[in-house]
Amino acid sequence: MRISSGELRGTTGESGLAVFRGVPYARAARFAPPEPVEPWSGVRDATRNGQISPQPPFRIGSVTGIPEEQPQGEDCLNLTIVTPGTDDRKRPVLVWLPGGAYVTGAGSLAFYDGQRLAAEGDVVFVGVNYRLGALGYLKLDGVSPGNLGLLDQLAALRWVRDNIARFGGDPGQVTVFGQSAGAHSIACLLATPASDGLFRRAILQSAPMAMKLAKPARAARVARYFTAALGADPRTASTAEILAAQEKTIVRAAGPGGLYSVPPFCPVAAADPLPPLAGWLPGAVRRAREVDVLIGTTRDEMDTFLNGKPGITQLEAIPFAGRAGMSAAKKAITRWMFDAPSMRYADALAGAGGRVFTYRFDWAAPESGYGACHCVELPFLLGDQASWAAAPMLAGADWTEMAEFGRKLRGMWLSFAKTGSPSPDWPRHFPKSPHGMKWAEIGPDRDVRPSPVAGVG
Repeated sequence: MRISSGELRGTTGESGLAVFRGVPYARAARFAPPEPVEPWSGVRDATRNGQISPQPPFRIGSVTGIPEEQPQGEDCLNLTIVTPGTDDRKRPVLVWLPGGAYVTGAGSLAFYDGQRLAAEGDVVFVGVNYRLGALGYLKLDGVSPGNLGLLDQLAALRWVRDNIARFGGDPGQVTVFGQSAGAHSIACLLATPASDGLFRRAILQSAPMAMKLAKPARAARVARYFTAALGADPRTASTAEILAAQEKTIVRAAGPGGLYSVPPFCPVAAADPLPPLAGWLPGAVRRAREVDVLIGTTRDEMDTFLNGKPGITQLEAIPFAGRAGMSAAKKAITRWMFDAPSMRYADALAGAGGRVFTYRFDWAAPESGYGACHCVELPFLLGDQASWAAAPMLAGADWTEMAEFGRKLRGMWLSFAKTGSPSPDWPRHFPKSPHGMKWAEIGPDRDVRPSPVAGVG
């Protein structure tokens, strides 16, 4: 298979799918913006995963399970591509941006394998690896301009535009989808003119929309914490030293008791390619008629971050009001960080003429203790039973039931990617379901905005 930069040799996956791993979409020196890949001679081996961004241990592994180890390194701007055929079929393309609080994760993890989506929907799946943590989001005058991870994502989308037809995909039918920090990244992409024409639809899963963008003053404070912790020139320090200083910075930025949990390394306003903070929402509104949007949350987002933590457990042990009080607090924080700002965002896009669908995911495993927590929808969309089998958030789940619900959920995502609607006959197509998906469509053509939990998917 030949692409713009050279020839690739992939492998055959499930159901006869063609899989290409570690495909470079850009190259970048440390703290430098991404640049085009230099052409290579001969045939490049694309049968093994490429490097992932240097990162600490998976932060929520006690909930999701621990992903398999993959080689880490700064040469990490690569893709995983799964396609039913390297032909001229012009299939819809789904580009996955993984989450991980902007410090962990990779599109090449088995958690995020896209073979079920590709096979069931006859689509091309693309998983993106991009820079994380200080290497991706440090903003320090004279060292790093900030937002490099976001620039990596834009470079990946440009690569898809220029090359995906060779993998049987349609560059004019691209849906970008992501969860958590990946979904927040998509909100950032929607805010910048640099993404114009790169995707037609967007799916934002559990985006922490209350974060918005970091102010330049906060980014400068984080940079001071980081340089003090590093005690060396960030441009020449080892990767291990960078990660150690990054961890100290995260702890310090979290404040007393670690209560301030907004990632210190994250997209910064008024740094390329993002507008000032005041332009965050207007930028997305400007594009509302050009990009269909599906956005939603899980019912118990914060259970992933708070359940089982020593301080929380002690408070829940207080007789009578302890458990009820903490349950109410977790729901309130979920509403503040995820639900309410996501619905306000959806309203703003719809009010500008955009086609917007919202959802809430309510399914919970019976023995997990985590409810419908942050990340719980992912096993239904990506990966397979083997990759998610050890996830504590799925304890006691009926995998046969999960398989049935997963097919329905993937069908909705695939329908949206192909048509701009989670069903060709939305919403009458879906009878009331026991699986706990709740939906609403909002837009200027509706007299009354339904509740975000009206209807069932």
